[in-house]
Amino acid sequence: MTEATPEIRTVVVERDFSHRPEKLWWALTQPHLIKEWLMSSDFAPDLGHKFKFTADWGAIDCEVKEIEPNRTLAYSWDAYGLESVVTWTLTPIASGTQLRMEQTGFRPDQNQAYHGARMGWQDYFGKLDDALGRME
Repeated sequence: MTEATPEIRTVVVERDFSHRPEKLWWALTQPHLIKEWLMSSDFAPDLGHKFKFTADWGAIDCEVKEIEPNRTLAYSWDAYGLESVVTWTLTPIASGTQLRMEQTGFRPDQNQAYHGARMGWQDYFGKLDDALGRME
């Protein structure tokens, strides 16, 4: 008899932006811009690069897992027992870009982290939209 694997949950947020994929990519990959809408980091858009997001409440350990400029970016997101992966997908649309963020890896016993991410990513997307509006 095989043991059932606990269901892993995923948070998905999608939003259409009136900016070209290149502009969104810049905001997703430049530390000084990431700080404006997400957190401080020592991110570099290089496969295998290990970096941290930092905030007043602590730090998130990350590693770039996939990178295809202006299309896909994925990195691990490990903090406080959560081992997850965040994947950004940029899809050109007539009005600009559809941005999809998927964070997967929430175990059933991680309700607080899961619900926090569901709320937090919505807030981060709003801050990203504001930051994009301030960019040249």
